Formats: sequence, C-alpha cells, structure tokens
Amino acid sequence: MSDAPRPLSERNVERDPIAQFARWYERALGAVKPMPEAVALATATRAGQPSLRMVLLKGFDARGFVFYTNYDSRKGRELARNARASLMFYWGELNWQVRVEGRVARLAPQESDDYFVTRPRGSQLAAWASPQSRLVAGRAALERRVAALARRHPGAVPRPPYWGGYRLLPEAVEFWEGREDRLHDRIRYRRARGGGWTIERLAP
Repeated sequence: MSDAPRPLSERNVERDPIAQFARWYERALGAVKPMPEAVALATATRAGQPSLRMVLLKGFDARGFVFYTNYDSRKGRELARNARASLMFYWGELNWQVRVEGRVARLAPQESDDYFVTRPRGSQLAAWASPQSRLVAGRAALERRVAALARRHPGAVPRPPYWGGYRLLPEAVEFWEGREDRLHDRIRYRRARGGGWTIERLAP
C-alpha cells in the first residue's frame, strides 16, 4: 500500500497552516535537493515598487517564518518603510508551492546573536565586510575587507549591529499542489477574527 500523501483538499489539511507547513516541509527535506529551505522573498517600497530575491528559511513556529539579512540591504530598507512581505516556496520534485503573506518584524537582538554564533567564521566575517546591495569597487576590495576583519577579530566574531533576523507573521498561507490538466489544488488559510484561521479553496 502506497504511503504517498492524499491529494490536497479542504478535508485532509491541518486546521492550522503552520502545522500543515510542517507536514509539507518535513517531506521536502527528504525529497528536494539541494536546499529545500530556499525561499523567494518579495518586498516593496512604500510607493509599491516590488523586488524579489532568494533567502534561506532559518526557522518557523506558531509566530511565523524566520530569515536573516543585512538591515541596510535593499530588502532591509524596504521593510523599514513598508513592513509587509511575501514568501514563496517552490518544491518542484513534489509539485508543491507554498505562499505566505503578512507583516514582518525584526527579531529581538538576543535571537539574532544566538543565530549569528552558529554561522561559519567566513560567513560571520562576510556579514561585516559586505555593504549589501551597495556599489563596490570590485571583488578584491571585498576580499581585502574580509582579510582586515579577520586580523581584527582573531577569535570570536561579534554580530554586526546592522545584521540580524526578521520574522514574517502570516496573515494568509496558500498551499498549491499540481494536478493533471492544470486543474491544480489551491487551499488558502486566512487569518480570521479572534486569531483563528479560515480555510478556503481557490480556483487554479
């Protein structure tokens, strides 16, 4: 008897989108290579000009989805002025997508500190060296900065004050499963009054 999951429907999903995401993410970890944690992050300026890039999911729980970046990067500057964003996971091996929309808030400094110490030393130095999204004179200039920082910090590397985590607090989460004849399944959770979730089907 096959252990393949049943086709996505309103009747067989979890009542909470984080629990449903956890089910799918566990499956993706075993099926998607490389980097099932890669996710597209969309932000926009206050005027509505969008931008999109890939980031890495570094955790999720009932509060939302966590990623890290330079606060002064383009996405960081946009989030400072318009704290709404979207995430989109695409797991082609499974023919699954997950879309998440909501507000974004910075993590507490201690949470960012705790994560930063787990990063490889080279990544820690790069976080200091890179003025992310800004013009640079060339790769050699970045490499010189890394070398200088390595001399300055021969031991532990502290977290840069302009680098840390964000949490996207979901207001809507959509699970998409590809089906034959492009008659795909789309199940959306919307935050309801009182903090619960409304589950509804969207046309493909």
